[in-house]
Amino acid sequence: MVEVEKITANEVEQGETKRELNADELLLESLGYKQDLNRSISKFSNFAIAFACCSVLSGLTPMWGDAMIDAGSLGVIWGWVITGIFTMIVALSLAEICSAYPTTGGLYFWVSRLATADWMPLACWVTGWCNWIGLCFGISSIDLGLSQFIAGVVSIWNPDTELSVYAQYGIFVAILIIHGIINSVAVSWNGIMNQGAFFTNMLGIAFIVIVGLALTKPLATGTFVFTQFYNGSGFSSNGFSFLLVILQSQYTLSGYDSAAHMSEETKNSQSGSPFGILVSVAANVVSGLVFLIAVSFMVNDFETQILSEDAIQPQMVQVFYDGVGPAWTMVFLVFVMLSIFFCGSALLLGSSRMVYAFARDGAMLFSKQLHTLNSKTQSPVNAVWFNVTVAGLVGILYMINSTAYEAIVSVNTIGSQMSYLVPILLRVTSSRTKFVPGPFNLGRYSVPLGWISSAWLIFTCALFICPTEAPITADTMNYAIVPFAAIMICSMTYFYFWGRKWFTGPVRMIDGKQVILDDDNDGHSIVLVQDSKE
Repeated sequence: MVEVEKITANEVEQGETKRELNADELLLESLGYKQDLNRSISKFSNFAIAFACCSVLSGLTPMWGDAMIDAGSLGVIWGWVITGIFTMIVALSLAEICSAYPTTGGLYFWVSRLATADWMPLACWVTGWCNWIGLCFGISSIDLGLSQFIAGVVSIWNPDTELSVYAQYGIFVAILIIHGIINSVAVSWNGIMNQGAFFTNMLGIAFIVIVGLALTKPLATGTFVFTQFYNGSGFSSNGFSFLLVILQSQYTLSGYDSAAHMSEETKNSQSGSPFGILVSVAANVVSGLVFLIAVSFMVNDFETQILSEDAIQPQMVQVFYDGVGPAWTMVFLVFVMLSIFFCGSALLLGSSRMVYAFARDGAMLFSKQLHTLNSKTQSPVNAVWFNVTVAGLVGILYMINSTAYEAIVSVNTIGSQMSYLVPILLRVTSSRTKFVPGPFNLGRYSVPLGWISSAWLIFTCALFICPTEAPITADTMNYAIVPFAAIMICSMTYFYFWGRKWFTGPVRMIDGKQVILDDDNDGHSIVLVQDSKE
């Protein structure tokens, strides 16, 4: 038998259908969800998790050498400034939406509130899958970057030893497993760990900047740091070569939507999650600029440290080695590797919450299994290990092709940018007049900043499927579009033949009853449907 009960939207929003709840639980209920996850992390912990996901030491260090080859020090520094400004605008647009709808589903739940009824299921489906692809490939790229740095450390201590890509893949898998174990414990422990990650990042940047500049002799000139341009990409266009460095910058400044995915576990989420998004981006933009300028000053032989095939990889390790010697280089690399390690763990944390929320609404393979919480930790442990498995499979590409790492980075960035684009674009189009902001809002600047954000996101998505090296051959081709398109085609095929018949967007639950929006004339009714065995 099916019981149907009609209540008003106002009753839901005021929490009149349940026992007395706190403000966060009432807000979550008004959005159609019960408080299942353990809401125990602070605003600062939320920020620390988002900060770790887009931290400077984890994102800039693996690809810095390639960016220097593409456009020199000028490209690296000014490319970072440009990307930082536009990313901050995107973060402002996302934070405003997050303040209105702070749920674990994040971006794809926002779309369910912003899209028109006819297009809402498809828009939610596309956004959710793009978001998951971005986060999952982000885990792979970060942990592969850490395995590369570990290989670089081995080269410093034993110059005659060079770890093959197969050995690096083995290290990568071990890192993934450790991250899986860490994220299987209570979220409060993750909050503490990510607070430690924030201080490790900031201390590491300060240490590298101060000690590096003090010990490196001679330092590069200001002319080199701010005006030296070098086009080693192989493309004849210096302008396109400059644009390639945006890949490094935007790759670093992504993943901060993890703050939104932690909303249901954050106290005072309407202010805590937007704070996490905005401050994580701002802190990384500023600290990243200081870091990049300092490292450029440490380059005293561009030819041998950056361009030479004999340079230690990643090239930043060679710059450290020549400037401060092997002992201090090891100290620097400890900070770098810790930051990368924390970043990978934070990305897995955010990705597992996204998968949990998406599976809660039946949109993932094995949704029933993925939408379960561990009885002891109240954490989505199955979702954690699902992401570990997929990230490990993605990493296999690294052993197949020499440009696979950049392709994985590109897919990570494309997925993230696409998932950011959909809710922002809907905010300034279909929901331009009906959007009700939360405590954090941009006022009259919301729409123009939304259009600027949308233009930037479309531009970067197009840029990251372009080849990054010329001449373009089978070995140098950017294959980012292949795995991204393959996953999206499979997902959309499933949606067309099966998913569209039952997927209606986020499934909202109140007191065990499914919430379905009703199209009454008053526009304010909700139907609660509950299966009963009586």
